Amino acid sequence: MKKEETRYIDLKFELNASMMCADYGSLRDEVRDLEEAGIDSFHIDIMDGRYVSNFAMSLNDMRYIASAAKTPLDVHLMIEHPNNLIGIFLAGLRKGDTVYIHPEAEYHPSTTLQKIIDAGMVPGIAINPGTSVESVMEMLRIVDKVLVMSVNPGNAGQMYLPYVGKKITKLLALKEEMDFKLYWDGACSAERILEYAPKGFDGFVLGTTVLFGKGKIYSDIIRHVKELKF
Repeated sequence: MKKEETRYIDLKFELNASMMCADYGSLRDEVRDLEEAGIDSFHIDIMDGRYVSNFAMSLNDMRYIASAAKTPLDVHLMIEHPNNLIGIFLAGLRKGDTVYIHPEAEYHPSTTLQKIIDAGMVPGIAINPGTSVESVMEMLRIVDKVLVMSVNPGNAGQMYLPYVGKKITKLLALKEEMDFKLYWDGACSAERILEYAPKGFDGFVLGTTVLFGKGKIYSDIIRHVKELKF
C-alpha cells in the first residue's frame, strides 16, 4: 500500500514580543537580540493603575524602545481616557507604529482613534474577555487591527479564558468584511498558535508562555514557532 503523503499549510503570521516581560537590566540587548531573532514588532503595555490594577511600562520605556529599535512598535494603552494623553504617546512614536486603545476606557473612542490616524499611526482596539463584539461593531469599520485579549488585562502569566473562543469565532467571520487584522494577546502558547493561525489570526503577542524566561536563545524559540507544522 502506498504511503500517504503528509501535506502542510505554509502560513504567514506575525510574532510580537511583549516587552513588559523583558529583562530590564539589559533592555538594549533584549531589543537587539529580539530583532536579530526575527521578531516582527515590540508590544508595549502601558498601564496606569486605574483602568487595570497594575503599573507596567512607562512612557519613557516606550520612547527608549522606539529609539533603539528598527522594528515597529505596538503600543497597548491600558489607561483611562486615553484621549486626554494621546498626544504625548504619539509624539514618542514613529509613523506606522500601532496604537491600541480599549473602547471602554473612553467616552468617545472614535475621536481618539481619529487622532491616531491623523498622526500617521495604525489605529487599533483591544477587546477584553468581557467585552462583546456587538458593543464595538462600528469601531471595527474604523480600525486596522483588533487585539483579542484571551485573559483579563493587567498581568502576565494568566490562564487562557475558554469562553473567549466564541467571540473569536465572530471576529474571524467579520474580519474580511470589515477589513481589519486580528491579533492574539494573553497566554499564547504554541498550541494556541497551531489552533488559531489556520483559522485566520494575523499575529500573536508572545510573553512568558513561550518567549521570555525560558533560558533559551530567542532566535531558537522564534524559529521553532515560525516552523510549526500546520
